[in-house]
Amino acid sequence: MTGRLTHILRHPIKSIGWESLASVVLTAGAILPLDRHWAVAHEAAEFDGDPDGWYAKRNFVRGVAGPQLMAVQAEMTDSDRKIRLTHPLRPVIEIAPDAAQDAAALLEWLAPLWPDTRPQVARLVSAGAQALSDVPDPFVAVLNQSSLRAFGQRAGRDLSIHRFRGNLWLDGFAPWEEFDWIGKEVRIGEALLRVEEPITRCNATKVDPETGIPDVDTLGILEEAYGHRDFGVYATVIEGGALNIGDEASLT
Repeated sequence: MTGRLTHILRHPIKSIGWESLASVVLTAGAILPLDRHWAVAHEAAEFDGDPDGWYAKRNFVRGVAGPQLMAVQAEMTDSDRKIRLTHPLRPVIEIAPDAAQDAAALLEWLAPLWPDTRPQVARLVSAGAQALSDVPDPFVAVLNQSSLRAFGQRAGRDLSIHRFRGNLWLDGFAPWEEFDWIGKEVRIGEALLRVEEPITRCNATKVDPETGIPDVDTLGILEEAYGHRDFGVYATVIEGGALNIGDEASLT
């Protein structure tokens, strides 16, 4: 069975905005370019070990603790590494994250969206050798739109793809088929990926990404209907190449 690539998404600043792409070039052994390249650390963050290494998600502000962050959208200009952020409750802001004054402006912009009961936003962190994703491996998140439709039927409503912060969305496969791909290889466009493990979900997926308000018990539905909290799979890029919306996807 073959399917198609329907969405390419990246999240330049971890948990703060998603961006749709028409195409991307993947590199073997690497995450989707500039995905989770920056993250906002909170006051209680503890950074130790290799300064160029990966840091656990507990050090950063995230949608699981600040639901309003889920409603941020991003648009990045690769040529000058600027990011335009929008949110229904905040003015539009455009920043160059590597510029100190812009990093400070981002923290000020985020403060009203972050709960007062949590350690407050403190500084913007840039990735070293590994992106600041939820896991230390350089994975790409692959998700199945047929599974999302089946999930939505269980929930009694359509569910946005942006609840799940994936990178590559495929359509044309059977619902939940992606879990059968673990240990197998899938070719998407010019790239070849090896599917590694399921993605276990958190409370951030309960939040409507249009409003930043929790509205669906996604984890309860997954547990009741399927006996787990998994949605989507992580994959390793083993052969790089160009991907474009509409490209064919198939198991090899």
